[in-house]
Amino acid sequence: MGSKLPTGGGPLSGYRVLEMAGIGPGPFCAMLLADMGAEVIRIDRMSGSARTIEVDARRDLTARGRRSLALDLKRPEAVATVLRLCRTADGLIEGFRPGVMERLGLGPAQCLAANPRLIYGRMTGWGQSGPLAQLAGHDINYLAISGMLYLMGRAEERPAPPLNLVADMGGGGLMLAFGVTCALLERERSGKGQVVDAAMTEGAALLATGIFAQKAMHWWGTARGANLLDTGAHFYEVYATKDARYVAVGAIEPQFYALLLEGLGLDAASLPPQMERGSWPAMKVRFAEIFRTRTRDEWTELFAARDACVTPVLTPEEAARHPQALARGSYRDTPALHPAPAPRFSRSSARDPEAPPTAGQHSEEILASFGFSGEEIAALRGCGAMAQGTPNG
Repeated sequence: MGSKLPTGGGPLSGYRVLEMAGIGPGPFCAMLLADMGAEVIRIDRMSGSARTIEVDARRDLTARGRRSLALDLKRPEAVATVLRLCRTADGLIEGFRPGVMERLGLGPAQCLAANPRLIYGRMTGWGQSGPLAQLAGHDINYLAISGMLYLMGRAEERPAPPLNLVADMGGGGLMLAFGVTCALLERERSGKGQVVDAAMTEGAALLATGIFAQKAMHWWGTARGANLLDTGAHFYEVYATKDARYVAVGAIEPQFYALLLEGLGLDAASLPPQMERGSWPAMKVRFAEIFRTRTRDEWTELFAARDACVTPVLTPEEAARHPQALARGSYRDTPALHPAPAPRFSRSSARDPEAPPTAGQHSEEILASFGFSGEEIAALRGCGAMAQGTPNG
């Protein structure tokens, strides 16, 4: 769908990272590294699953761009295999509760002993230490404890979790990918590996540093849904249209607000000042009435040539077909619709990622690429420590 990304090795080409297969933000972190050209090898379980739902491996899109090695880490031969892989790997990432990798014999001490230059990336909800470190949780829990969930939602309504994008993906997966990349850069100076401890609670809070700044300057109050960016303002809101669809309005700056009023057929001189907070609720009612007089696409056409910061609220499928996305090739549709790698690079963008693998699809070729002999591979398969999967059908 759309134009192809520039072909090349990618900015992380030449780095080799081991991914301990997991769910959610762990695979997302590995996907980001693989999208940027790193050789990411996913170490899958031979049997059983941590997933709560069945997954079609061909459409497990966050697993794109990787090869899969299936090992039974309950067997010492499999653990020894991972330690051997660590000797020539640049990084290892894992997203288990604190202590799980140590009990497997694959904690930082063991892996860094095998390779002192290894970057060992760890991601948990609460962090590797503290009173909650061993407690189970999910994005909504990490977001709640971080203080960020409290800020999200409309006035007089319950806090509204933003899917699992903030704590899991942004505060977790993206922060770990950033941390691993930073550690790889630091290693160029020191020659030493280290452990990266990414906590989703801390990452989620970090994403809101700008909100903390607004609070410090007394621009942000304690009431939810009454501030500039949390649907308190009539000029930063989502409005229903005549056809029961929606438009998003983000006309914060005065010059954009003026164009918004013009498009809505309102006379600025007859209205209260834009930043007069006491008038915001009444202005939202007025805006809502006006936006219900036209369809979403009619409003889109009306504001198309105006810098009023008014855009249609699109479904993911509509977004992939939008002219802006088509012009930049922002989505792919094989094997299913998914966003293309980002960001772009002028000289070293990576190739399009390969399709997601099945568990163990590349076991034998991975081991061979790490220097395992045919006899050693056969021995691992024979004792049940390793399995060779089948390609995607």
